[in-house]
Amino acid sequence: MNDEKVKKTSVLIIDDKVENLHILLNYLYKADFEIFIAQDGESALNQLKFVFPDIILLDIIMPAGIDGFETCRRLKENETTKNIPVIFMSALSETVDKVHGFNIGGVDYITKPFQLEEVLARMKTHLTLQFQINELQKLNALKDIFFSIISHDLRSPFQGLISGTEIFLQDFETLNKEIVKNFIRQINASSINTFNLLNNLLEWSKSQIGGIVWAPMKIDLYNIVIENFSLSDDNAKDKNVNLINELSENTFAYADKNMLNCIIRNLITNALKFTPSGGKVSISSKNIDDFIEIIVLDTGIGIKENDIKKLFNIAIHHTKVGTNGEKGSGLGLILCKEFVEKNGGQICVESQFGYGSVFRFTLPSDRRI
Repeated sequence: MNDEKVKKTSVLIIDDKVENLHILLNYLYKADFEIFIAQDGESALNQLKFVFPDIILLDIIMPAGIDGFETCRRLKENETTKNIPVIFMSALSETVDKVHGFNIGGVDYITKPFQLEEVLARMKTHLTLQFQINELQKLNALKDIFFSIISHDLRSPFQGLISGTEIFLQDFETLNKEIVKNFIRQINASSINTFNLLNNLLEWSKSQIGGIVWAPMKIDLYNIVIENFSLSDDNAKDKNVNLINELSENTFAYADKNMLNCIIRNLITNALKFTPSGGKVSISSKNIDDFIEIIVLDTGIGIKENDIKKLFNIAIHHTKVGTNGEKGSGLGLILCKEFVEKNGGQICVESQFGYGSVFRFTLPSDRRI
């Protein structure tokens, strides 16, 4: 979908014998691996401060410095490297040595002299296993977030609706019109927020299970913004926030229409949420080579620097209450990032706390993606 190169699978080979390094390097290079090499444990550990291989082949007996067992032990103590699969290579064939290697975190053991086909087969097996473990961990994290949103972000508004309508029913005869109107306004706002959350939750769920088909087409951005502004018009009037479409007519992008609607809707909702009375939310664009950049600017309360990096991170359930007490799940911006990237673009935010925010995202201006 874009021009980024697919990342090669990488391996770090740690062996003091030059001939072993040479043989493995040539063979694994032909198998399309990205290769890093080190001739002792210390230099390997230093190298791992700057590179992050997918798997490590580790010789046990190395005359200089620490041996393979100690190198592995230190790898497994380090938060950054502890999950990289380590395959030991050694002429040691005693069971006690193999057991010791497994006990300190090795995943496999290849006895020298090794067969290159066996080395590659074992590497592929453990790379597949590690990929599956990583995917399970991601799914588990997504499940936790999903249930957190359901149990908290969906439950809270319903509790407010239930308690509010109970009071409304009990005291209806004695309530004046202004109080009744205020109740209805609160119920309406809570219903809209809950509906938006449900929409995002359903879109996100479909995205995670591959239920959304990417169907790009030429889209008039001016009309898309007009349509989404109309959906937010009542909310903007209630908050006394001005919605401004600065896009020129016949401004086009090449993207999936449903995904683009979701992106624009969520960015407008987010901007309105954090913009106080008298403020504005504007949407403009500019051309950058074969892309068009859409800019959503608000004059709201801004975002603290420490919070900016949390906005698009699915592993961090980050939410803030809006200027009128609006609640959210943080899921909208995560959806924006996911859908922008699926359409070949990128998204970022610039903000100064107390002075508003600017969200920028790019989309291809034609079908060259």
